[in-house]
Amino acid sequence: MTDTTAPIKDATPLTSGDFTAAEEPFALFSEWFNEAKGSEPNDPNAMALATVDADGLPDVRMVLMKGFDADGWVFYSHIASQKGQELAGNPKAALLFHWKSLRRQVRIRGLVTPVTPEEADEYFASRPKQAQIGAWASKQSQPLESRFAFEQAIAKEGAKHLIGAVPRPPGWSGWRITPQRIEFWHDRPYRLHDRIEFRREAAGSAWSKVRMYP
Repeated sequence: MTDTTAPIKDATPLTSGDFTAAEEPFALFSEWFNEAKGSEPNDPNAMALATVDADGLPDVRMVLMKGFDADGWVFYSHIASQKGQELAGNPKAALLFHWKSLRRQVRIRGLVTPVTPEEADEYFASRPKQAQIGAWASKQSQPLESRFAFEQAIAKEGAKHLIGAVPRPPGWSGWRITPQRIEFWHDRPYRLHDRIEFRREAAGSAWSKVRMYP
């Protein structure tokens, strides 16, 4: 049995002049994301999206980040989906990126706004045609009687759009999470992890940085 009270041996320094010295979060996130793109086997842009429903019950699911900059993190889905309805009722959300290959995670909390119709059009046009047709066929988050019924709906929509560009469905759009809190976490030996959190009162205001106990 391992002696959990044994003294720590060969522990790395708690202060190492690495990411904890960063003065703002966006460049640091970009650096970490670029590293994740080279090490994660699948979907380095996958992020957990947490919302709450009308009763205050939390809800979480995985979505794909489709863009980020100093204005925030962007993803797309159906407005009528469960996440869309929850964001309409309470436009606040939390995101979590977990890059297991790097032993890192990033937590983001902030306010949510819809993307512009132009942004939604541009991204929808970039999707594979079959995914565009699927967006028309899916009544996202609604009960589905069978997989066959869904395949029939896909075939029907595919027949409608055999030729030419597929327009964006009216119920399909995206959201931008503008952060008020961003926490960077990096695994360290013996659970002596590094954590720093950037905080600000509103978009455009200055960031403050706090180092957190693990």
